[in-house]
Amino acid sequence: MEERGHWASKIEFLLAVAGNVVGLGNVWRFPYLCYKNGGGTFLVPYLVFVVTCGVPLFLLETSMGQYTQEGGITCWQRLCPLAEGVGYAGQLILVYSCMYYIIVLAWALFYLVFSFSSQLPWATCDNSWNTAQCHFGIRNLTLNWTGQTNSTSAATEFWERRVLDISGGIEELGKLKWEIVLCLIAMWIICYFCIWKGVKSTGKAVYLTATFPYVMLLVLLIRGLTLPGALKGVLFYIYPDPQHLLDAQVWMEAGTQVFFSYSVAVGSLTVLGSYNKYNNNCYRDTFWLCVLNSCTSVVAGFAVFSVLGFMADQQGVAVEDVAESGPGLAFIAYPQAVAMMPLPQLWSVCFFIMIILLGLDTQFVAMEVVITSVTDVFPRMLRQAGRRELFLLFFCLTCFLTQLVMVTQGGMFVFQLFDYYACNGSCLLFLAVFQSVAVAWIYGADQMCEVIEDMTGCYPNFIFKLCWKYLTPLVSMGSFICSLVEYQPLTFNRWYVYPGWAYGLGWVLALSSVVLVPGRALILLWAARGNPKQRWIQLCTPDPDLPLTRRQKAEAYKVTTATELKELIIKNTDQYKETQN
Repeated sequence: MEERGHWASKIEFLLAVAGNVVGLGNVWRFPYLCYKNGGGTFLVPYLVFVVTCGVPLFLLETSMGQYTQEGGITCWQRLCPLAEGVGYAGQLILVYSCMYYIIVLAWALFYLVFSFSSQLPWATCDNSWNTAQCHFGIRNLTLNWTGQTNSTSAATEFWERRVLDISGGIEELGKLKWEIVLCLIAMWIICYFCIWKGVKSTGKAVYLTATFPYVMLLVLLIRGLTLPGALKGVLFYIYPDPQHLLDAQVWMEAGTQVFFSYSVAVGSLTVLGSYNKYNNNCYRDTFWLCVLNSCTSVVAGFAVFSVLGFMADQQGVAVEDVAESGPGLAFIAYPQAVAMMPLPQLWSVCFFIMIILLGLDTQFVAMEVVITSVTDVFPRMLRQAGRRELFLLFFCLTCFLTQLVMVTQGGMFVFQLFDYYACNGSCLLFLAVFQSVAVAWIYGADQMCEVIEDMTGCYPNFIFKLCWKYLTPLVSMGSFICSLVEYQPLTFNRWYVYPGWAYGLGWVLALSSVVLVPGRALILLWAARGNPKQRWIQLCTPDPDLPLTRRQKAEAYKVTTATELKELIIKNTDQYKETQN
């Protein structure tokens, strides 16, 4: 078998993790949530979840991978076999993510190609897809997704009528959008060659994909802050409104944002940490990577809302009338704002390159995590020369063929179904509960702290043990229950209601990962030998071949020394008796 390998340098690990956790959500979700949920006040629930869930789980998962040197599934087989289902559930969520996340990159590539046009197509109403209601740059114009008002922006019509060519609902899938299909193929090819040689090629790819977005973000931030009306947008972004702290939905959205942006509970950090050498200081790495992630989100908010403030100033409307989240920001609001600037093609190219690179490393790291985790389950089969490349090709082709339904005229409705159900934040909260309980209460929080001390030379702060045992599972479980109580069926653009069978499919996607946790535990308990107590103990016992910590080595030495001394005394006693006789 081929060797599993390690990162060539510590920089590769840091860039890979940074590229994975810093993604599109930092740019198009966090700023919008901040404005929507009380501006600067939103940072209070956000920081609460960062301290109680984000950072503790980040350290826990990275340490698990570095200690066991295993992927997202087999690490549980070695630490706590009973919780193996957590690993399988996390990998299934990542597969769903790989299937729909790359669609966004295909859309961004499509926009990037059109950004080189002499006239940006979303800056004019003279195109074949425009309607008589199309307007650009007029006052009292509200951007929206639906086009249900008397006038719609040129950017909205380009998005809905040219890019998506959207149908009337999920029941009307329509024809494939071949231009988007070609962009999708291009993105899959890029992702394939970024990771086809495993950690060796992944470590080299992140030098570009994890650093260049920061250059683009800095350029767009400087440009945004120098635009007229930028101050109005920035103040709108950070103005505190304390009454939002009483709203449970605000806390729910803060928790979901932390879980997604920190990439916890799905095994990504475990796999990336598993390529570290045993003595890497993952304790220090966790702190700086978490700071980088949260600071990027805040800075991105200034870059986004300064431009939206300029756009509102040009149109003579309030900032809330142009503020959007998700694809609405990336493919409607921001392109519209860019078209109003001098040299619009330049700023459009910068923006979409940033979007592509932000999403690209998140995509191919997720692919690397899945491939590594499956390979570690079947090492004799897949860790042979050439087998990994073939398995990766099979994975890419399967995802591509499965997701073709998302690049049809009704594909956006399927895309939203995956986004809302298959990769739902509630699923991550559920996994976080069992992950923290399995490590803190079954494997042992004290034992995990000793493992981290043995690897890094630093004993973790007592707050981490407190979070793993109490705060993280309680906060995650409370948020999970609130998410079920506050559940609202998915609607598209606030006017389209999905048919019943689509909601049923959505729940199947959501439950398919969640049921793996208790399901796998029951299967293992059934297959184990002995009475129920013996089976439970067997599945809660870590692998005896795991590396021993300093304390375990000292105890083993004491036991060995005492045994040898006892044997020596017995031997000498027998010899003395023989001499006397």
